[in-house]
Amino acid sequence: MDMTSFTRRHLILAGTAASLSAPLPALAAGSAPKAYGATPSPRQYRWHNRTAYAFVHFTINTFTDREWGYGDESVNLFNPTDFSADQIVEAAKAGGLTGLILTAKHHDGFCLWPSAYTEHSVKNSPYKNGRGDIVREMSEACGRHGLAFGVYLSPWDRNHSEYGHPAYVEYYHNQLRELTTQYGKLFEVWFDGANGGDGYYGGARETRRIHAPTYYGWDTVRAIVRKNQPDAVMFADADMDVRWVGNEEGHAGDPCWPTVDTTPYTQEKGNKGVRGGPIWNPAETNVSIRPGWFWHADEKPRTPANLTKIYFESIGRGTTLLLNLAPDRRGRVPDADVMSLKAWKAIIDKTFSRNLAAGGTVTASTAFGSGYAATNILKPGKFWAAKDSDRAGAWTEITLPSVRTFDVIRFAEDIRLGVRVDDYAVDVFDAKGWREVARHTSIGHERLIRLPAPVTASRVRLRILTAAASPVIGNFGLFLMPPVLEEPIVRRDSKGMVTLTATAAGQSLFYTADGSEPTASSTAYSAPFALTRGGVVKAMARDDRTGVASAVTTVEFDVSPANWTVVKSNIDTPDALLRGETFTGPDGQPIEAIIDLGETLDVKGFVLAPPVQNISLGIDRVNRMGPPAGYEVWVSADGAQWGDMSAEGEFSNIAANRTGQRISFATPKSGRYVRIRLPRAVQDKPVIAVGKIGIITR
Repeated sequence: MDMTSFTRRHLILAGTAASLSAPLPALAAGSAPKAYGATPSPRQYRWHNRTAYAFVHFTINTFTDREWGYGDESVNLFNPTDFSADQIVEAAKAGGLTGLILTAKHHDGFCLWPSAYTEHSVKNSPYKNGRGDIVREMSEACGRHGLAFGVYLSPWDRNHSEYGHPAYVEYYHNQLRELTTQYGKLFEVWFDGANGGDGYYGGARETRRIHAPTYYGWDTVRAIVRKNQPDAVMFADADMDVRWVGNEEGHAGDPCWPTVDTTPYTQEKGNKGVRGGPIWNPAETNVSIRPGWFWHADEKPRTPANLTKIYFESIGRGTTLLLNLAPDRRGRVPDADVMSLKAWKAIIDKTFSRNLAAGGTVTASTAFGSGYAATNILKPGKFWAAKDSDRAGAWTEITLPSVRTFDVIRFAEDIRLGVRVDDYAVDVFDAKGWREVARHTSIGHERLIRLPAPVTASRVRLRILTAAASPVIGNFGLFLMPPVLEEPIVRRDSKGMVTLTATAAGQSLFYTADGSEPTASSTAYSAPFALTRGGVVKAMARDDRTGVASAVTTVEFDVSPANWTVVKSNIDTPDALLRGETFTGPDGQPIEAIIDLGETLDVKGFVLAPPVQNISLGIDRVNRMGPPAGYEVWVSADGAQWGDMSAEGEFSNIAANRTGQRISFATPKSGRYVRIRLPRAVQDKPVIAVGKIGIITR
């Protein structure tokens, strides 16, 4: 039985053993529509069908509580107490993930395999007395459990003394040859976009700049992977098989075209693609199950409902989903994360277990020959196509076997013939006649439409509004999700007022502010409430129609800036700092500010959020802005005598990760005044921009 495209992918997510390495299905015999524009290579087509797979961030950072290691970490720190490659792979499989990409080397330069080219590797760590090889163990565990294996090899290396010089490039190529020849078949090779900056660099402890598009010898990199792993796709911002979606939050653009043009990569282009671009370069949506990429004891995993939302906003928009798992210091995925993965898979399995359109009667306004008949739209691996002359206004209609209730609509283009459809709408026929329930742009490899509420209908119609070539569409399905409520959003403004927001209509919200678990008997939310001194808010949603409850959102707030004053600063709008709005410093200068907290507090650290990109400032201004690369902080009792610096360091991954950076002091500092200095922006941007600053006292 030939199970391709959606049917194959969703059966894999449901746990059915189906091989993604099988020969590619043939196009329909006889006359077929001509391909339009760029099309995927065979390796890209197989990658599209993989749908969802795991990232695994595990290295020396796991033991230092960092996101980015500096490169000076001792190899003796890497010593997991109960490492189990099988447990990690089984956790990925429990979430329905089809493959796994391991961080073989992150920016700190520590190698999880016994590389012949460096001593900064697992071979000199206490793990298995230096005889361990994490890469091999993970590769073999993937083989045992039927998952594909891939590797991440950071181009940036903050440990290597020759980084920034030609000798490092040779070293990097040698590492790539090791990983692509010694660990079996790889499905993806991942190259991170972080490049150059401060580092240990063999003891030099300096800043090194490189020209990323040319320094690493990308032509040689591509040649090495093509020779040793011809079926593997390569990931990078640009000029590879797969592009970055432009954020680490788990959502693709809508639309998110799988094609791009030849202009330089931008995060906006990564998120949306370019309609009609000459290059097939689809997006991969990468996001972590926890706030950080590496394990941190104070972080919790995403809920199943939130993972489901991410599923629809990534896979449902035509991208693949790369979900990061973060093993702890034992070398295992934490139990809470595994529970969330299993519950998420159960939601997806339940949703797609029954196609409510199956057995329906199909008609269409037009058909491109017998190989592309209207009835194909319900047949796995087959497609309906309209005649090219009829593409504007083409439609297909399914009369359901009986009246059906559904809230998910699914269909796909045959991307081997290119991306052909632009705009389309879906109508349902009920007791009141035809009505439109969805309208979108771009179908691509997979389009999942999650309706805001279930609808009941006897007929469903897909209308093509505009198309660049004759529509070629298949794998149509209607599905009913099990009751899933995403937890409510909890926010607090600069005045200390807390607001709860439901993620959909028809929900009631309940909360507590004393640390207890909320129930339907707790305080019902009706208006914002004050929490200026901080505290723990726990909130849940309850569907008014079904009574189904969401998971609980837990947010711990610290002291609000309601009583703060900016005593001195060089930022453009000092009040923006107090309002929690984006503010910037002068061109080419550090940001400096002194804040009066209004009272003496035991300050344990601070929180800084990156700026929210605001296009209204003008694209030239936005392109000149970047979040701060590092920080210097002092605390004072009187605002005159500052004493020793309370903390200094860098913000790891702040350019890509839009969540707040939480910096804890080594020891609490008692005082009323906080002085913060942000020396420079990331990526040598001339203007430092900050989204929000807070303090930690709890």
